[in-house]
Amino acid sequence: MDEITKILYWISTGLLVPVIVLLLLFFGRAVILIGTFYSMYMQKLKYNKHMRTVFDGLTHENVRAELNITPGSDKLLSAIYISKLMKSLPDEIYYEKALSDFEIMCQKDLAGAQTLAKLGPILGLMGTLIPMGPALVGLASGDIASMASNMQVAFATTVIGLLIGAVGFIVLQVKRRWFAADINNLEFVVELLKKDGIKGT
Repeated sequence: MDEITKILYWISTGLLVPVIVLLLLFFGRAVILIGTFYSMYMQKLKYNKHMRTVFDGLTHENVRAELNITPGSDKLLSAIYISKLMKSLPDEIYYEKALSDFEIMCQKDLAGAQTLAKLGPILGLMGTLIPMGPALVGLASGDIASMASNMQVAFATTVIGLLIGAVGFIVLQVKRRWFAADINNLEFVVELLKKDGIKGT
């Protein structure tokens, strides 16, 4: 039994360095995510302000004319897929394919934030628990300096892990609301295009 516990202890302590490295990598990704999210947020504000007026005035009679002259964006998924809908063949199957592709791209875009939201706290917890073993050993042997060093690592990894998770969670929630509104708008456009196609026939 002692041999098994020693093996488990060696494995857990050996994971500390990889966990810290992963935390640093994810922290870097979180910083990058904040920058890209802010840029996207500013573009989204301008685009939505303009499109709100456009959508309010859309009918099946003017949908193509209005959306074809609407300035798009090569960075916003909703703008990209509105442009694709305008260029696709006037058939329901192509419209549905565009909507499905949009949903897939939304999930792909959310994957980064979702990973940070889930793995950040997990790695933070691992980074907390792993140094606790050596810290308790140091406490038992009277090595206060060793215990303090391990506890410092434990608290630092907890804070970084929670910060990473918080960034991922906030970005994930905001983007989910954006994409839900975008899907609603795209479905509205598709319905208008279908009526326009029926009228055209």
